[in-house]
Amino acid sequence: MLSCVAVAVVAVVAAAVVATSGAKAAPEAGTPDQNRPGPVLLVPGYGGGQGALDELAARIRQATGRTAEVLTLAGDGTGDLVEQATVLAAAVERAYEQGAPSVDVVGYSAGGVVARLWVSREGGAHQARRVVTLGAPMHGTGLATAGGALVPGACPAACVQLAPGSSLMRELTKEPIPPALPWLSVWTERDETVTPPDSARLDGAVNVALQQVCPGNQAAHGDLPTDPAVTELVLQALGTGPLEAPTDCLSS
Repeated sequence: MLSCVAVAVVAVVAAAVVATSGAKAAPEAGTPDQNRPGPVLLVPGYGGGQGALDELAARIRQATGRTAEVLTLAGDGTGDLVEQATVLAAAVERAYEQGAPSVDVVGYSAGGVVARLWVSREGGAHQARRVVTLGAPMHGTGLATAGGALVPGACPAACVQLAPGSSLMRELTKEPIPPALPWLSVWTERDETVTPPDSARLDGAVNVALQQVCPGNQAAHGDLPTDPAVTELVLQALGTGPLEAPTDCLSS
């Protein structure tokens, strides 16, 4: 009799496992609680370099006590941006599986476009508490067009996608960010990588040109993740207060 009961219990447990094995931990509806900040995922730019973002992640950990992880992208950060968005989606899913109450994302340069793709196409609209993008070519960059023209065939997938007017850029103009998602987009007017620099402007986001709040700031594109004023903007944006454009420079 006991053996029959044991078999029945095992069968019920097995059925439950099968029934739930396809379930996702990350929410697929609603929005995360703004008062429950969780881990921060940082998405590198074109080429996948992590050094500068490692510094920013360390600063986030130090200032907030939260987990901050820099992702390793597929194709060394030069592959299909849509595929890169699935890497971010997988990292977000892992965070929720580990009990995260929410997830914040910081995307640098092309990593900001990856974050936008994740929000639009990979469920990020229901999973992101806040998004911060730094020098992100939301409408493409002329540098990608020039690179493809100078060396035909030497422009990888992400390079092609980041050219203004590419099919991906055109598609994204039809995919607005959710109105309930707090999003900060910061760029520098001294950017020579993302051209024009205000390609980072995104409808529905809080848009901040660095020099408008910190006149005389000399940060170029590569300085954005480590510039003290930008770091303070990021830390403020990752808080729980209302996301608003700053009225003055926040660096000490």
